Amino acid sequence: MKLVIAGLFLLFPALVAFAVWRESSYQALGSPVAQPIPFSHKHHVGDDGLDCRYCHTTVETSRHAGLPSTRICLTCHSQLYTDAKVLEPLRESARTGRPIAWRRVHTLPDFVYFAHSVHVAKGVACIECHGHVDQMPLTWRAQPLQMQWCLACHRNPAPHLRPRDQVFDMRGNSVSAEDAASMARLMRLESRQRMTDCSTCHR
Repeated sequence: MKLVIAGLFLLFPALVAFAVWRESSYQALGSPVAQPIPFSHKHHVGDDGLDCRYCHTTVETSRHAGLPSTRICLTCHSQLYTDAKVLEPLRESARTGRPIAWRRVHTLPDFVYFAHSVHVAKGVACIECHGHVDQMPLTWRAQPLQMQWCLACHRNPAPHLRPRDQVFDMRGNSVSAEDAASMARLMRLESRQRMTDCSTCHR
C-alpha cells in the first residue's frame, strides 16, 4: 500500500512535468521554423518595406492568409540574386511547376475555426498575433494562440484594434484607450456573449 501511495505521489509531478514539456514543445514560442528557403521578413518587410498583402494575397478575403507562390517570389528574383545558391528551391519550383513546400509557423487544431479576413476587417493588426515579423530574420511563433489567449482578446477587443489603414503597419499601437473604444463601436463588433460563445470558434 505504501508503495502504491509513493508511486502516486511520484506520478503526479511526472505528469505535470510531461504536460509542461509537451505544451512548450507544441508552442515553440520564439523558435525559428526552418523553411526550404530561409526567407527573412526582417529584410523583405523591415528593410525593403514590403506590405504583408504582397505575399499573403488572400488575407483580406479568405480564412487563410495564403503563402507566397513561386510567381510572386519571381517578381523580384527573376532579376535579383538570380544565381544565389539559397534560391535554388525557387528556381527548381519554377522549372518543375511544383510549389515551394513552405512550413507553417502558426498552426491551429482542426477543430478551431479562424478567419483572417474577419479579423482584418474588424481592425485587428497583424502584429497582434504574429508579433514584429519585420524584426524576424527567420519567422517564429510570437504568441501562444491558445484558447485562453484568444478569449482574452474576444472579451476585451478594443485595445487590440486599429484603423483599417493601419492593420498592416508594423509599428506599435498608438491608439488611445478612448479612441480604441470608439473604434470598437464603429467596427460593429459582435456582442461579448457572441464573441465568447463556443460556436464562434468551434463549428
